[in-house]
Amino acid sequence: MCMGVTAGAYILTLFAMKYRHRVLGLILVSPLCKAPSWTEWLYNKVMSNLLYYYGMCGVVKELLLKRYFSKEVRGNAQVPESDIVQACRRLLDERQSSNVWHFLEAINGRPDISEGLRKLQCRSLIFVGESSPFHSEAVHMTSKIDRRYSALVEVQACGSMVTEEQPHAMLIPMEYFLMGYGLYRPTLSVSPRSPLSPCCISPELLSPESMGLKLKPIKTRISAGII
Repeated sequence: MCMGVTAGAYILTLFAMKYRHRVLGLILVSPLCKAPSWTEWLYNKVMSNLLYYYGMCGVVKELLLKRYFSKEVRGNAQVPESDIVQACRRLLDERQSSNVWHFLEAINGRPDISEGLRKLQCRSLIFVGESSPFHSEAVHMTSKIDRRYSALVEVQACGSMVTEEQPHAMLIPMEYFLMGYGLYRPTLSVSPRSPLSPCCISPELLSPESMGLKLKPIKTRISAGII
């Protein structure tokens, strides 16, 4: 069972496509799947050049934080930064500039894996924040994967790092996802012969109504686009 965020989700997806028998399921957060757009490519190049000449300077940190976190947690003149962003800023200070430079260069040269997504046979649960710059990639990725095996959860007022900004929004979808493998948390109100017991749970259970959360499923987003 694999879980990855942004570039990590891209790498794990590649692994699942190449070694299908070794991956049971994918939990992907703000995943990448297409080659970088001109906007992203230029964005990465600016950061790469700044890192090369100036190291982990304040501008690079701000650009990275903007990529991964929503403006609600990054703060402004009136609202201070959240503890999560402050912790991330300290972690960036500890990272070697050369390693971050190599990382940016690598993701800037990534190939498009959209067509290969049709070969995925494992179940996939995709999370993405509505404010994430990779939101469109997550929607595109879900449209390429067999809908019988995948579900998209869009988290409102959140950036790319759903795991850090709104981890509580991931709990119920992940619980239903794991139920699909026969893994579930027994409670006093659920008997062993309950409908929750079967080892195969339909992705439709990941709808907002089933989860009790204000999240948008992929079908709503696509239908609105067609109309």
